[in-house]
Amino acid sequence: MHKANLLLVEDDLNMGFLLVQMLQDDGYRVRLAKDGISALEQLRKEKFDACILDVAMPKLDGFGVAQHIKRMYPTTPFLFVTARMLKDDKLRGYDLGAEDYIIKPFDEEELLCKLNVILRRQKALKEKIEPTSFEIGQYQFDFNRMELTYNGEITRITEKESKVLRQLCLFKNRILRRDDAVELIYGKKDYFHGRSFDVFISKLRKHLSKDASVSIDNVYKVGFILNVKEPTFN
Repeated sequence: MHKANLLLVEDDLNMGFLLVQMLQDDGYRVRLAKDGISALEQLRKEKFDACILDVAMPKLDGFGVAQHIKRMYPTTPFLFVTARMLKDDKLRGYDLGAEDYIIKPFDEEELLCKLNVILRRQKALKEKIEPTSFEIGQYQFDFNRMELTYNGEITRITEKESKVLRQLCLFKNRILRRDDAVELIYGKKDYFHGRSFDVFISKLRKHLSKDASVSIDNVYKVGFILNVKEPTFN
């Protein structure tokens, strides 16, 4: 079962492939970037649950990548796995916000254990801070109770419908990437889960059809947008 989506930034391709294999064997999905600039490109294309960074790399070093992550993706945790063992390097890594600073060579089980701890903590924090009640135009949506309310009339929706609607609400008026949402809700993405997701989108459109200011629109080959028009006042 898919655990998390990781970005690994490592310029030594032999080490990189070994790390990718180790992490994939433990259930992770991994993208490998061979330098700092490639890492920034991957970060723009895809959402990652955590990043593993080498320090000494061409074009842009790991500290530079870390600064970019903290500025542009402040909720994404990262750790360093590097041969740089100087105290000043380690202190700089932690000062940039690293969750950990691991020196090569390292114990594989220790790395996996630390990574699991980081991701569990991140998941708990995310669940704690993400809202569970939403206003969608004239609708009120209570995720925990799986209820949609319109003009005082309550409609109970299914658990899967609630999970899909919550993701749409978290991305309100922005694109929710279909593949990311399917993987988050089902734990993996394939044709059948994708088709099931589309069915729930259709059902949610019907549930939200009483308010003309609300729509779930397709973005061709990318995903969906929950569009909610703000009221205008003359």
